[in-house]
Amino acid sequence: MNSRNLGPLDRLLSGIDAGLRTIAAADTRHTRPNPAADISDADLSAGERTHAAGLMRVNHAGEVAAQGLYQGHASVARNATTEKQMREAAAEELDHLGWCEQRLEELGQAPSKLRPLWYGGAFAIGALSGVLGDRWSLGFIEETERQVSEHLNGHLQKLPRHDSRSRAIVRKMCEEEEIHGANARLAGAATLPAPIRGLMRLTAKVMTRTAYWV
Repeated sequence: MNSRNLGPLDRLLSGIDAGLRTIAAADTRHTRPNPAADISDADLSAGERTHAAGLMRVNHAGEVAAQGLYQGHASVARNATTEKQMREAAAEELDHLGWCEQRLEELGQAPSKLRPLWYGGAFAIGALSGVLGDRWSLGFIEETERQVSEHLNGHLQKLPRHDSRSRAIVRKMCEEEEIHGANARLAGAATLPAPIRGLMRLTAKVMTRTAYWV
């Protein structure tokens, strides 16, 4: 069934279904090859492994939130093209989620236990902003992707230099986040007011500091 024929309840149920699949943390969910597939793992110290895992857990939490944000926007999108763009971006970022999960498993760690909170909060933000119109939905996507790209570039500075597997994953994620932001801008994203952008940064800071440990 074409997604543009779905009613409001169908869209809501679709978002809930996507949330359950996101939170389930399946062993393998990515459809594209892992960027680190051909890279040998480094001999990391216990401290380096813990630190790398903390950063990758944060990245994973961010991808859970991204799924919620995109699905929330798609659930109320007024334009079929906008909805299609949202769902395609969510599908691509599902690969990011799988890559992070795989790396966490390699490092002997688990994803954040607060996944339902990250997804549910982001879904609500996406749906509420989307009610204002597709331009504002796209504006939230553009700003989110800009902040995520900054955050991922920061992680490239913080990850152990010889942790090539984690770095390859983060680098590829960063490239694609920038593309998603650019696509939102080209589709007509509205510029968010400065207070909203600041609140988004504050919310992201709370999530990243929490997900590093929990």
